[in-house]
Amino acid sequence: MLPWIQLDTAAIPGGSELRLKQRGTEFSIMLGTNELMNSRLSGSEEALATLAFERIAGHTRPHILIGGLGMGFTLRAALAILPEDAKVTVAELVPGVVEWARGPMAEIYKGSLDDPRVTIHVGDVGALIAKSRDTFDAIMLDVDNGPDGLTREENDSLYDFDGLRASKAALRKNGVLAVWSSGPDPRFTKRLRDIGLAAEEVPTRASRKGGGAKHMIWLAVNGAATARR
Repeated sequence: MLPWIQLDTAAIPGGSELRLKQRGTEFSIMLGTNELMNSRLSGSEEALATLAFERIAGHTRPHILIGGLGMGFTLRAALAILPEDAKVTVAELVPGVVEWARGPMAEIYKGSLDDPRVTIHVGDVGALIAKSRDTFDAIMLDVDNGPDGLTREENDSLYDFDGLRASKAALRKNGVLAVWSSGPDPRFTKRLRDIGLAAEEVPTRASRKGGGAKHMIWLAVNGAATARR
């Protein structure tokens, strides 16, 4: 078996460090001894996009926010089903991840960063959400390990009551907040419902073939009456 080779490191604002590793055509992004992403496992990240789009399929000129570029699986899945007049904003906190997407892992992204519908925002997705109001038809969060954070304590603020209220305010009427997680969290489901979002849990598998680890996706629809731009 081919050995893993470390290609690069990237600093996470706040102190930790990501490591990019390669073995043949396979890539892995690590935090310490924890594997955050692997290029062979894309099923649940793709499901984040396809399940969210099902909830907004009737929206015209949809504007999508993806929190966390990762290995681009959610972005590619979204671009494959979104109309040509859609807008996709991708917020990625770690500049090095964007550099990897245009460098050693470019083949995985297959030109998705250069799609005319896509804007890359290098910065905190929480800060972007906080200054947006009635803006997005879908917010897809694949940040950290989900509500139970791993890489950065500040990420927890996306999933507490204040963070969820900010996401709700940033959604248009009947927009959807879609959240990826490495596992279930009944308390998070309750928080979504407590702020008035119609939330459902959708278990998914890491592999697109239906195998691998069990992950969780929440789909929370904003049905409150807000003006649409």
